[in-house]
Parts: sequence; structure tokens; C-alpha cells
Amino acid sequence: MWLPAAVVVLVGTVLVAVTIGPAELAVTEVWRSIATHLGLGDGLGLEPLSRIRDGMVWQLRLPRILTAAAVGAGLALSGVVMQSLTRNPLADPYLLGLSSGASLGAVLVLLLGVPLLLPVAAFGGAVAALAAALGLAGALGAITPTRTVLAGLAISQLCSAAVSFVIFWAVKGDAFREVLSWLMGSVASATWMSVAITGVAVLVLGSALSLTGSVLDAFTFGDTAAAALGIPVNAVRWVLLIGVALLTGTLVSQSGSIGFIGLILPHAVRLLTGARHRLLLPLSALLGASFLVWADTLARTVFEPRELPVGIVTAAVGAPVFALLLWRGRSRA
Repeated sequence: MWLPAAVVVLVGTVLVAVTIGPAELAVTEVWRSIATHLGLGDGLGLEPLSRIRDGMVWQLRLPRILTAAAVGAGLALSGVVMQSLTRNPLADPYLLGLSSGASLGAVLVLLLGVPLLLPVAAFGGAVAALAAALGLAGALGAITPTRTVLAGLAISQLCSAAVSFVIFWAVKGDAFREVLSWLMGSVASATWMSVAITGVAVLVLGSALSLTGSVLDAFTFGDTAAAALGIPVNAVRWVLLIGVALLTGTLVSQSGSIGFIGLILPHAVRLLTGARHRLLLPLSALLGASFLVWADTLARTVFEPRELPVGIVTAAVGAPVFALLLWRGRSRA
């Protein structure tokens, strides 16, 4: 019953979150707006909303909430895969330096004054960081979990140093606020194009990763055990790492760097369902989507009229939750 319950929670989360804001809306108004834009209003006998209230639903809140849901789902799913591939409970989707590489690309285009290229530059930076990390790991020999983690850490620190240097040397005035907001993660500028990009990435890449449960179960017991079961370990690891990198790079290009979701959601879901990946993967995605939608709702409402980057909220919630999970699992450590 976990999966149907998580679907119901996600649908309810989206409908309720759209109603929350400076101007309150009813769930029925949200439904009327959605039905009207889908061409179902006349058939269902629904009266259209006023232009202002319809714009609040369809142009402002709904794209932002759906983008947050897609980003949360993708990051949580990627976190499960990374923790299983590396057999490292502290692994997250940014382990291979993806976030730092994307941040470097984004900061450079913001500095050059071409913000329209930000998603492309962020995605390119994430892919470049992936290539560098896997290239470094491969140069050291076979790509093992330990070498992957160390190579990712090295590339991440190198890109972070470059980002800090660029900010210190060249970013001034309003550009500093824009860069800082992106580095902390935000879906405030999400549009229907953002929904399309993140949604397609999660549906295509996320669905493919969700079907790898039996393979990830084998990796849990180590490379030798996986090879004994007939799995081509190195080839599968390459494919899964590239899949996670492409998914994460796409999401980061639209939302910036949002931490803790890919780290804490897999651990929290394991407490509910155990370690079997056939259930862990889709359930983590669904709960990750709901979690980020509520985190973003807090970010845009708790200090009205000012708005927080959602990465601050996920860190503020995620850090104590992760500490609680560690405390609950102390007997197994």
C-alpha cells in the first residue's frame, strides 16, 4: 500500500500547495483553472476563473510546484542509485562533482550577462564534471566505488574553488545576489518550459533508473557477488553513473543546487520499506517530490513578502532529520 498512498499524498500536496500564498485560493478554483486549460471546462460545466486568479494558478504557482515535484523526485531517485552503486550511505546525486560543475557554468554565464544561457551552461558544467571525475577514476585503474568517490570529491573541490574565485574576483552588485540565489537553489523562476524539461528528464531517465532494482540489489552485496550473478559490473556501473549524471545535470540546470534531498530521503524510506530497491526507488521518488513541494511552499511563504532560496529550507529540515536517522540507526552501526 505504500506506493498508492504516496501517489495520493503527492497529488494532494500539489493541489493544496497551489492554494497557499499571499492571495488564498480554494482547491476548487485550482481544479477549475486546470480543467479550463485542458479543454474540459465546458464539458464539465465549470465557470472559468477571473484572469488574475487564473494567472496565479496557471502561470505562477502551478509551474513552480510541478517543477519542484520533478526536481525532488529526480534527486531522491538519484540518491538511491548513488548510495547503492558506491555502497556509501553518505553518497548523494552531487557526489561526482555535478553540482559544483553546474554552479561553475551558471556563474560564468551570469557573470557574462547572458542569463538565458544559464540552463545550458549549468548542464554543460555538470556533464564536464562527470567526464572529469570518471576520467580520473578510470585513469587510476578499474572504476571501483572508492575510486569513484575520491575522484568525485577531487573534481567537486576543484570546481568549488573556481566558483569561489570567480565570485570573489568579478561578481558585484545585483549579480552577486543572483549568483547566490542560484547557488542556494530555487525554483522561483520556473515556467512551463522548466516543467517540460524536468518532467521529461524524470519520466525518461528516472523511469529507466527505477527499473534497475534487481541490479542494485546485487550491487548491495559487492562487485564480486554481482559478477557471480551474471551482471557485467563495470559496464552497468558506467551506464548507471551516466544516467544519474544526466538526470541530475538536467534538474540542477533548472533549480540550482538543492541539497539533502538525495541524501536523507533514501534513508528515511528505508526505515519504512527496507532495502529492496524495487519498492525503494519509486517510493523515494514520490516522497522526494512531495518533500520538495512543501519545502518550497515554506520558502515562499514563511517570511512573506520576502522569499528564501529553497536550499536553505531543505538544509534546515534535512540536517536534524539526518541526525535523527543516525541516532535511530546507532544500534546497527
